Amino acid sequence: MVQTVTLFDRLVLALAKLVGLAVLAGVLSGIVALLYRWYTRERIQRGLPVLVGLSGVAVSLNTMTALGQVIAPTSGGTNPLSPETALFNIAAVAVASLVAAGAVDVGDRFGNDLFAATGSTSVEGEVSRVVEAVGRVIAVDLPEEIDDIVGYDPVAAETKEQLAGRTFLFPKRLTVADLEDRLRTRIKGDFGVGHVDVDLADDGTVEYLAIGARVAGIGPTLPPETAAVAVQADPAFAASSGDVVQVWRPDPFERVTTAEVRGIAGDAVTLAVDAADTPTLDAETEYRLVTLPVESRTDREFASLLRAAEETMSVVDIESESSLAGQPVGSLNVAVIAVRLADDGIEALPDRSHVLAAGDAVYAVAKPERLRKLEAAAKGADSTAPPTGTTAADDD
Repeated sequence: MVQTVTLFDRLVLALAKLVGLAVLAGVLSGIVALLYRWYTRERIQRGLPVLVGLSGVAVSLNTMTALGQVIAPTSGGTNPLSPETALFNIAAVAVASLVAAGAVDVGDRFGNDLFAATGSTSVEGEVSRVVEAVGRVIAVDLPEEIDDIVGYDPVAAETKEQLAGRTFLFPKRLTVADLEDRLRTRIKGDFGVGHVDVDLADDGTVEYLAIGARVAGIGPTLPPETAAVAVQADPAFAASSGDVVQVWRPDPFERVTTAEVRGIAGDAVTLAVDAADTPTLDAETEYRLVTLPVESRTDREFASLLRAAEETMSVVDIESESSLAGQPVGSLNVAVIAVRLADDGIEALPDRSHVLAAGDAVYAVAKPERLRKLEAAAKGADSTAPPTGTTAADDD
């Protein structure tokens, strides 16, 4: 009778230990699943949390065996090589594995419901810009209405229809800034769009999207009252686009006009000439071109650089309720090339310490997204976040 009671007590103790180890494995596994759901917003695979749970069980079994050897050495302690101990360890690992696997579902569901109920959607501070963009695949849906960027030619309506409502997929673990850059690259490359102005929320939602066409060809760079004409000519060996040349007719030998070379293909040369001189050129005559010394043309250089760059120019009027009134030019996050004062005076390339006033007009050069924010601040629409802090020279 005494041995039956002793055996029963040992069975109860073993069962209690088994339950305790299973609970430990389940708690550890559930915590891992909960934290993973909170950080990545997706479900974790079962392998990692189950392994963490079984690691806790292994540590507990080793600790109990070691303590049994130290605390009760006279009674023989716990023999780790005995069949009874081996059977208990196998049962503990099996039961703990089952409980840990089930706890993954519980922890994942609890984490999802908990953070949805509390409205917590991100880690506080700058980390939220990364956390909310983390996921297995990031899907970015474009809005149905797409605006035009002021200062650029509009994109064809067919292109806008193709972009409206389209979904782009990107790899996981991108910051919001990286996601914006990749979205711009995809739209430009896939649809031939020259410029893209986009703002994304922390969860990847498109808050603003505008596109513009990149002007191509000779026309946009021609000064007023100028035309481009293709003629047969014999240019100098070292002549290239941009050179200023004299155009001579061989028979009789006389100078026709002065022009600028815009393109050469064999004996065909495209010249930019005054519109009034175009009737003097014909397609049958083979002209002789004489290259002139380099002539500084600041206006054309500026137009060429502005045409090739991502930046564009805009004129922004500062209204009386704008937070920019009273701010120095150097605090703007754009390059200011001129300021038209309220009293109709013009200050070209103003000093960084020049203080803006209501009624001034700022001629600014920057990327479209910065100009848009500058215009909003100038109107007082976003007085809490004026585009100040760095100069355009500090841009990408």
